[in-house]
Amino acid sequence: MKPTAREENGLPPTATAETEPAARIEGAAWRVVLAAYFGVLVSFGSLLVFTFGIFLKPITAEFHWSRESASAAFGFAALTVAVCSPFLGRLLDRHSPRRVILPCMAVFGCAFASLSLLSPNLTHLYAVFIVLGIVGNGTTQMGYSRAVSTWFDRRRGTALALVMAGTGTGAMIFPPLTQFLIDHYGWRNAYVCLGALVLVAGIPLTGLFVRERPSSSNRSAAHHAQGATLRAGLRSPVFWIIVGTLFLGSISVNGAITHLSPLLTDRGISPTSAAVAASVLGFASFCGRILTGFLLDRFFGPRVGFVLATLMAAGIALLATSHSTAQGIAAAALIGLGLGGEADITPYLLTRYFGLRSFSTLYGLTWTAYAIAGAIGPVIMGRAFDLSGSYATLLAFLAAATLGSSLLFLLLPRYPASE
Repeated sequence: MKPTAREENGLPPTATAETEPAARIEGAAWRVVLAAYFGVLVSFGSLLVFTFGIFLKPITAEFHWSRESASAAFGFAALTVAVCSPFLGRLLDRHSPRRVILPCMAVFGCAFASLSLLSPNLTHLYAVFIVLGIVGNGTTQMGYSRAVSTWFDRRRGTALALVMAGTGTGAMIFPPLTQFLIDHYGWRNAYVCLGALVLVAGIPLTGLFVRERPSSSNRSAAHHAQGATLRAGLRSPVFWIIVGTLFLGSISVNGAITHLSPLLTDRGISPTSAAVAASVLGFASFCGRILTGFLLDRFFGPRVGFVLATLMAAGIALLATSHSTAQGIAAAALIGLGLGGEADITPYLLTRYFGLRSFSTLYGLTWTAYAIAGAIGPVIMGRAFDLSGSYATLLAFLAAATLGSSLLFLLLPRYPASE
């Protein structure tokens, strides 16, 4: 029997009013996006990454730690993310997203709040950050991207961009909020408040609304199962080019972001102005994500990636020489634009080149590369400062590495014909 037009578009072959089922499906799809946005807003990739630099100075001052040794905590978290991401991805490919995301979010929120009990023993700091790394990627866009992608095809770039705008929003609001909490209530109470926010804002919406699209027809189910196997993905040069762009970009951007606040305050910029620069980075990241989603639905993804990674390289180069609030804010804005684009492009390219069959596992493996590089960046930034008292020379090298990542995008081929 020939399928109806509705069945060919993956819609239920029911209803006397054609528009009602379509409206219900569209409404459910955007509710998934909205819930995922708030989940990503309070995730590891937003809350921990963009507050680490704000907490760095008061913690090192209280416990008399070097910046290199304290920054190593971020490195431990990132390395743990690197190890655990493929396993989390495998779970996401096999189980309901809520069964993975909700436990990860609960552990993440409680562990983050527990940093309020931090002792002078560095091992305590490292142990908590390892726990944060184990569950971290289950709270980020990696946890939500597969579920969102099952609801969208033509507008997939926009949908993924809106989800990842949660990270941009977090980067925009968490630095000044964290600085305010530290200034008025101390860094210990700041950790409690932010950890509680994860539990209050993230868990209920995810539990209520985040799910994959039901297979309403055999054609829909087949569509969701299409794509490369894990083995085929790992054998593809395309996959490793994507990994290369992430690795080079991650070393640079994570090093710059985690040391942005201390870098600017070392150069005479007030802590409040440094927090504003970090907030501008978040706002630019938010704008970069929305813009990238719009562009991905209209232009070839690797070309979009090339432009945005080049902007990020320019921002890191400017940060190397910034000695005023205006320069610091401009550098942060350029880094944020590129960072937002990089986050959007990776899952989008994976779905276009490899489909959804092993998407989360492949995405988890790209996170392994991203996290290893992310562990290296902050530590070498701290090491550079401890040895020379300056970040400038290393930032110039990191800008060149980011420019190299932008050129790798130009090596990617056209999408497979099936797309």
